[in-house]
Amino acid sequence: MVKKEYICIVCPNSCRLEVTDDHGRLTVEGAGCKLGVAHGEKEYKSPERMLTTTVNIEGGTHRRLPVISDRELPRDKMEDCLKVLYSRTLKAPVACGQVIEQNICGTGVDIVASRSMKERG
Repeated sequence: MVKKEYICIVCPNSCRLEVTDDHGRLTVEGAGCKLGVAHGEKEYKSPERMLTTTVNIEGGTHRRLPVISDRELPRDKMEDCLKVLYSRTLKAPVACGQVIEQNICGTGVDIVASRSMKERG
């Protein structure tokens, strides 16, 4: 039997969850609602997160451009995805919502610009 503790982030209540795995049978205690139960199960089985960071950009009004994933990606792929993004250097101009990296690290998730960046000048 395995027990793990999580804090639910689905709503502002921040319930303290205890997920118990009894030979594949999951139980979630401490959830104030059904969403918390689903969050606890998902967090235990396959945790995912949104990725937000900045990438280098040349010729823009700033040196870094904020980017975000278009949906959650597996938490265990986060470091690999960051390495890819940190190695990139974009060229201005870039439009908000423009895809910066398609299907990053084979996850099916796209990375998009979260702001526009004009050319310096």
